Parts: sequence; structure tokens; C-alpha cells
Amino acid sequence: MLRIAKLTDYATVLMVRLAREPGRCFSAAQLADELGVPQPTVAKLLKRLSRAQLLASVRGAGGGYHLARAPHAISVADVVGAIEGPLALTECARGKGNCALERGCATRANWQLINRALRVALEAVSLADMARPHLRPIHVQALQEKMP
Repeated sequence: MLRIAKLTDYATVLMVRLAREPGRCFSAAQLADELGVPQPTVAKLLKRLSRAQLLASVRGAGGGYHLARAPHAISVADVVGAIEGPLALTECARGKGNCALERGCATRANWQLINRALRVALEAVSLADMARPHLRPIHVQALQEKMP
């Protein structure tokens, strides 16, 4: 089964919560309590998301974390990349030289195409989209136009 890691799922939930009130600072304890995610996990995610420059932190009373950019300027791909690293469904999608079978592989080009399509789809959905009660439809034609 192809699926994102639990930490990535939690990071997305956390970022969507911040996107609903982009000007507000939240502490790790507030977010953990509100989202039902253990505080050590929230703290770990906040650090990773900050390192990826998706979050900014404010010290002192009333401080905490807030989005570093507007919700429409942060994609789901940004969040996935911050937690899991570059998107690569297969070893050959990471680049040349990562798979011993790549020289004679008949599926390499197609896996790379699938990987690009998934990346484009994740880039097409912003935190602002995710924060809406219903995600707007994304048309396949629009995604095809974005693919190199």
C-alpha cells in the first residue's frame, strides 16, 4: 500500500490548523491539546517545519509558531517534503544511480512520469485549499498542463 507516514499526516493536520488562523501564534502545548497529538510529536514536527522555513517562531509571552508564508503560498508538497524529504515513489525517481536495475529497466520512465504527476498534484493543493471545508475540484487537464 502506498501511503504517507503518520508524522506527515500529523504535520499536515497541524499546518492546516495554523492556516485557519494564519496571523495567530500557537504554542506546542496548545496545538497538541487541540489536535489530540502528543506534545513531544508536535514539538518535533514544529522544529522540522521551522527548519524547512514553513513556520516562524516568536519567543516570549504570547509567542509560539505561525505560518512563515500565506496559506495559499504553502503546498501540500512543501509539507510532505519537509517531513519526508524529496518525493520519490521508487529509487529511480530519486535520480540516476540509485537502482542497480536502471540500465535495462522497462518501467523507469513510466515511474518517473508517475512521480512527476504525483508531485504536480501535491503542489496544486495549498494549505488554504486544505483549510476549506470542501476541497475544490482539481481537473486532470490542469495538472497535465503543469507537467514538464
